[in-house]
Amino acid sequence: MNWWQSIVLGIVEGVTEYLPVSSTGHLLLAQRVMGIPSSEAADAYAICIQVGAILAVLGLYRARVFQVIAGFLGKDAVGFSLGINLLAAFFPAAVIGFLFEKPIKAYLFAGDKFGLWPTIFAWFVGGVAILAVSWYRKRKNGKESRVEGFCLEDLTWKMAVVVGIIQCLAMWPGTSRSLVTIVGGILVGMNLRSAVEFSFLLGVVTLTAATGYDGLKHGQEMLASYGAGTLFLGLLFSWLSAVVAIQWMVSYLNRNGLSIFGYYRIALALVVGGLVAAGIFHP
Repeated sequence: MNWWQSIVLGIVEGVTEYLPVSSTGHLLLAQRVMGIPSSEAADAYAICIQVGAILAVLGLYRARVFQVIAGFLGKDAVGFSLGINLLAAFFPAAVIGFLFEKPIKAYLFAGDKFGLWPTIFAWFVGGVAILAVSWYRKRKNGKESRVEGFCLEDLTWKMAVVVGIIQCLAMWPGTSRSLVTIVGGILVGMNLRSAVEFSFLLGVVTLTAATGYDGLKHGQEMLASYGAGTLFLGLLFSWLSAVVAIQWMVSYLNRNGLSIFGYYRIALALVVGGLVAAGIFHP
């Protein structure tokens, strides 16, 4: 991997991590387009540059982060409740990920078995799911309301567990952790703005754990293959692009719903699937 490839991957990671379009799917696609072969080092690199996106959320949502810290120090009851909810939502993914890590990587990430088809399938199904949820909300409320539902402060730990169970679907590349946690939040009754905020904060917990685990397990192999310089560039551009993407998404959702992401996912699945099926693109 050279310097410009690491910059491209960093930008792809930062832009797509918190948008409901699947960062993993886009990173796999970008790696194949640039000729980076599937390997443990490549997978670890894609995961480790998530640190940039994590730092973006920590900076933009620092008030919430400090509130959670104050809560665990016994100084903020609302912050303590939010912290417990985040841990409750993280727990199912931690268990499932630990138990099924090997088959997930073997069958869903390995390009020599099914190529990009699992990712393409997930893009399409996720797009249909977004449009279905948007249609349901419009039919129920007369429009795709951003304020219909309860606030983040009213979330219970049982509801958080439900969101956490739904988050496990994101282990299928192309599904999007952001998508399933936002939809999960909406399904348990949160308004769209609160569901997005909870998804971002839950992402900090989940991505930090995944990055730490893969970094410890495959960090040496990754550094030996790509070097520290490419890792730094990936992290830097992941952070910069994530800051822009998060601010844009929050601003966009204040005026619109999720539908555009559904159309994008379906279009992407059809285009990439068509190119692979026609033999024009060989992932």
